[in-house]
Amino acid sequence: MTWHTQPLVGFDLETTGTEPFQARIVTAAIVHMDVEAPVERRVWLADPGVRIPEQASAIHGITTERATAEGRPAREVADEVATVLCEHWERGTPVVAYNAAFDLTLLTAELQRHGLPTLAERLGGRDAAPVIDPLTIDRAVDRYRKGKRTLEAACAEYAVALADAHDATADAEAAVRVARALAARHASVAASSAADLHERQIVWYATWAKDFESFLRRKGNASAQVDTSWPLRAPTPAPH
Repeated sequence: MTWHTQPLVGFDLETTGTEPFQARIVTAAIVHMDVEAPVERRVWLADPGVRIPEQASAIHGITTERATAEGRPAREVADEVATVLCEHWERGTPVVAYNAAFDLTLLTAELQRHGLPTLAERLGGRDAAPVIDPLTIDRAVDRYRKGKRTLEAACAEYAVALADAHDATADAEAAVRVARALAARHASVAASSAADLHERQIVWYATWAKDFESFLRRKGNASAQVDTSWPLRAPTPAPH
C-alpha cells in the first residue's frame, strides 16, 4: 500500500491576510481522513486580536465582530492546532496542506508571537514532516498546464467536489482528495513514500520559486525575490 491509500490529515487556515508573517489565524481545521471519508474533524474559531479586513471577511465569511464574540484567544487556538498536528506527525501520518508554505509558516509565526513552542520544538528538534502539498506537486508534475493553480482550480482539474471554498474544513478535506487524485494520475507520485515525497517537494518548490523569480524580473521587477524554502518560509530579516 502507498501513502495515498493510507489515512491522511488535511490542514487549512483562514486568516486575516496573505502575508504569513503578519496575518493572524481566524479559523483552522484539521481533518483526519480515512481512504473514503473523514473520521475526525477538529475546527477552531479564533479571536485574532486585530481587526479582520473586509477583503478577508468577504472571502471566508468571518467578521471581526463574530470573531471577537465567538472566537477563542488566538494563543489557545495556535497552541491546540500545533499540538494536534504534531500528534499526527508523531504517529507518522502525513499532513496535507494546499500551499503548505503559507499555512505552516503562518502557524509558526503565531506560535512565536505568543511565546509558544515551535513545531520543531514540540517534535524534539525534528522537522515537521511528512507534509504533502498538492500545489507544489501539481506544479512539478504538470508544469505546463495553463490556468490558475488555486485549490478551486485543482479541484476542477482532478474532479474533486468543493462545495464551500474558503471554509477551512471544506478546504482541508478537498486538499486531501486532490492529493490522492494526483497520486492516482501520476504513477511517480504514488510510488514515492511520504518521506521521499516530502524531500522531493523541497526541491520542486525551490525550482518553482527560482523560475517564478526569474519571470518577475523579466517582467520588470528587477529586485524580485521569491523564498525557495518549503514547507516553512524563512523569516524576512528586519531592516536595520
